[in-house]
Amino acid sequence: MQRRRTGNAFYVCYLLLAIAFGAVFAFATDSLSYLPTLAEGALITVEITLMAAVLGVFMAFVSGLARLYAPWPLKWIAVAYIEIFRGTSALVQLFWLYFVLPQFGLELSALWAAVLGLGLHVGGYGAEIVRGTVAAVPRAQWEASTALNLAPLHALRRIILPQALAAMIPPWGNLTIELLKLTSLVSLITLADLTFRAQQINLATFRTVEVFTLMLVAYLILSLLLTLAIRWLDRHLALRFGRMA
Repeated sequence: MQRRRTGNAFYVCYLLLAIAFGAVFAFATDSLSYLPTLAEGALITVEITLMAAVLGVFMAFVSGLARLYAPWPLKWIAVAYIEIFRGTSALVQLFWLYFVLPQFGLELSALWAAVLGLGLHVGGYGAEIVRGTVAAVPRAQWEASTALNLAPLHALRRIILPQALAAMIPPWGNLTIELLKLTSLVSLITLADLTFRAQQINLATFRTVEVFTLMLVAYLILSLLLTLAIRWLDRHLALRFGRMA
C-alpha cells in the first residue's frame, strides 16, 4: 500500500510539473492567448473520451461474456464484432460511419460518429480483457458457487465478476489512455477537438513550435489526470474485493 501511495505522489508531482511547464512555456513564448481556444478543444476531447469509454465498456462486457457463455449463434456474432473492430483501422471506421453510412440513408453527426466509432473500436479490444480476466478466475470459485446452490448467472454476477473486475482495471486503464490519444483522429471528421483547434491556430499564426508544444502538454495533462483516476479506482476495488496491490 505504501508503494501505491508513493506511485500516486509521483503522478501528482508529474502532473503539477506538466501544468507548470505549460504555463511557463505559454508565458515565455507569448502564447497565452491560444490557451482558451485549446481549452475549448480539450473539453470536446474529454467529452468524446468519456462517452466512447462508456460505450466501449458496455460492448466489451457484452461481447466478452457472450464469447465465453453465449450459445453458438451469439458467440459467432461476438467473435465477428471483435475481429472486425480489432482488425481494421480506427480511422477507416470513423470515415465509414461518417461518410459511408449516409449513402445508405443513415446520417450521424460528427460527435456521434466519433463516439460510436471509437467506442466500438475500444470495445473490441476490451472484450478480450473481459474474456481473459473472467476465464482466469479459478475454477474452484465456480465449484464453490455450485456447492452453495447458486444459479450460474447469479454466481457470475456475485462471485466471478467482482474478482475479475479488480483484475481488469490496470489493462482497462491502458486502453482508456489509448482511447484518449485516438480522439485526435476525430479532427478529420470536422470535430473541433484539441487537435483540430491546434491545427486552426497553427494555420492562422504559423507558430508551429509553440502551438504543437502546448497541444502535446495538454494531452499529457489529460492522460495524467486519467491515470490518477484509474489508480484511485484500482485502489478502491482492491480494498473492496481483497486484491493485493
